[in-house]
Amino acid sequence: MIKTKDDNLTLAVKYMLFASLLFAITGAFAKILSENMSSVEVVFFRNFVGVVIISYSIYKSPLKQIGGKPFLLFLRGFVGFLALLMYFYNIAHIPLAEAQTFAKTSPIFTALFSYLILKEKLSKFAIFGVIIGFIGILFITGFDITQLEKTDYLGIFSGIGAALAYTSIRELKNYYDTRMIVFSFMFTGTVGPILIMIFGEFYTSTTFDFIVASFVFPTSKDIISILGLGFFATASQLFMTKAYSLAKGGIVGTIGYANIIFSIFLGMMLGDLFPTITILFGIGLIIVSGFLVTYNNK
Repeated sequence: MIKTKDDNLTLAVKYMLFASLLFAITGAFAKILSENMSSVEVVFFRNFVGVVIISYSIYKSPLKQIGGKPFLLFLRGFVGFLALLMYFYNIAHIPLAEAQTFAKTSPIFTALFSYLILKEKLSKFAIFGVIIGFIGILFITGFDITQLEKTDYLGIFSGIGAALAYTSIRELKNYYDTRMIVFSFMFTGTVGPILIMIFGEFYTSTTFDFIVASFVFPTSKDIISILGLGFFATASQLFMTKAYSLAKGGIVGTIGYANIIFSIFLGMMLGDLFPTITILFGIGLIIVSGFLVTYNNK
């Protein structure tokens, strides 16, 4: 039986909904691990598993690429790594849904960077979406920029960092195999925490604790969570990739905001309070913003 475009779209939506659930579960495992170890160490284990899987994939099927952009490849990995550090720190210190929402502001900044760096035009929908998104951020952070918490700053910068990483991918995909682009990010996210934790044995900082930490040997219970973190993170990437291969990115991307809804309930199971009306409204605005920014007039 030949599949139609509608069949592919339906399947893509199902895949992305499932991927969104898996992303939320990944965040839940990260939150559990953060009770016993630093977010830096959680980032290490999350990426180490990915490096092993991608290395095996490259071994079984060699890379097919042109290359020639090593600095941009490194920059993508480094910026993505910094964004992940901030994201996982927030998962450890604020409700899971809020941390996921900050991460989901990346399409807002991606639209801006695509306009400023890649000279892409923004539609009226995208411009309106960017404005709505920033209003949503104001609702979540409480409007008073003089009273922002560290997690507010880190949340915003994690969105900016992710946006810069996504924008670089637009250029890198013309030169590198997708696996190499992901590998550069995960390899940096593995080596970086090792260096940080070595440094953290000699220096501590409450201000920069999101990027300076020492190593804590995992317990047997932690090992289970580490395996869960790696498994669900990899599975979520797999189903997300399948979704994007079956339908337009704008359609699939907006479905990904279901991640926030799943995170609200998973967070409550882990002890988070239900979001206030103000924060819920801010989350709603950012979801609407994502729809508008990724909306395709055609």
